Amino acid sequence: MCEFLRDGKGLLAGLPWYAIRSSRFFIADSRLVAMRSKKKLPMAGNRSLNAAMKAKQDEFYTQIDDISSELKHYREHFRGKVVFCNCDDPYESKFFAYFALNFNSLGLKKLIATCYDGSPVMGNELVLFVDPTNGEPRKVAHKIVITEVDDYNGDGAVNLADVAYLLQNDKNVLSVLEGDTSPDAHGKMYGPGDFRSQECISLLQEADIVCTNPPFSLFREYVAQLMKYEKKFLIIGGQNALKYKEIFPLLMKNQIWLGHKMGDMSFQVPDYYEVRETRYWQDENGQKWRSLGNICWYTNLDHKKRHERIDLCKHYHPDTYPNYDNFDAINIDKVADIPNDYDGLMGVPITFMDKYNPDQFEILGVLNHGCDSEFDLAKPTINGKDLYSRILIRRRR
Repeated sequence: MCEFLRDGKGLLAGLPWYAIRSSRFFIADSRLVAMRSKKKLPMAGNRSLNAAMKAKQDEFYTQIDDISSELKHYREHFRGKVVFCNCDDPYESKFFAYFALNFNSLGLKKLIATCYDGSPVMGNELVLFVDPTNGEPRKVAHKIVITEVDDYNGDGAVNLADVAYLLQNDKNVLSVLEGDTSPDAHGKMYGPGDFRSQECISLLQEADIVCTNPPFSLFREYVAQLMKYEKKFLIIGGQNALKYKEIFPLLMKNQIWLGHKMGDMSFQVPDYYEVRETRYWQDENGQKWRSLGNICWYTNLDHKKRHERIDLCKHYHPDTYPNYDNFDAINIDKVADIPNDYDGLMGVPITFMDKYNPDQFEILGVLNHGCDSEFDLAKPTINGKDLYSRILIRRRR
């Protein structure tokens, strides 16, 4: 059983969630030593998810303001649904915080969050596990399942302190994840909390909507899993993923699309991240930050922006819109320059995807290297000069 440790003045669950970090508020699990003393499982490719993410610097922690600004456009999708945050650290994750704090207003049925083994931010806000043998905090892969949120501590507000309190309630579950005990169909085994582990896949199958910031280096694999299990989702990824041979066909077929935000976003990063000359800073508390200018939200939840028409004010003239050297389509350098009277093929910048309306245009392919996939139709060049990648489109009549 999970139990709250008390300080000399009593239970600390009445503290607001942002104060828990300094309170040394613990949840101890007497099963921890027995469960964690088992032989460690071999990871897929002899490398844990933690090591892979650290090597590629995949740890970018989204801010709650960015999450709230995006999620407000999808609120009608969440009523009565099970939400899964499967690349998050409960309490540390602002995705978890957003859904926990808005559990009732969104009308959620259930919130599930998992933490992978060895996460660098686990326990920063709330230490969930201590080793009963020495009282030291432990970083342990775990899941939290919430089915209700109320003002249980009577402080007049519903916050994460109430969520902590609910861990004592039978309707809510805090449990340790153990990882795979046998290989999957490809002979691989994944560690505790890895989204590819059988435990996490079982939780995914239970979910209606997945919302998180997955590792950028595993983005292809992550999206493939969501599509395999036919899940609705709203996730963060890089703009370069638009051109991935595994992702572009999904966009072209309108199986996934972009959300509201595309552009600059700031993220907290772990202490081990190296200092950079640009887009890097440390705040007054020593927290490291990075900003990225090419961030997108990827989703298959419909939203109003997706159906806003682009105002087309330009007219076609062959002197203004040259053809590519090796492909029969005209080149367009800015979305605002798309002509309103041209019915042929057009190559537009990748930023077009932020304005794409499937009722106004159809996507026919990409002009990138000409060989990346069956949808990469040519390398865009004009008068022998290489251009940046283009999305190949045509106006709907």
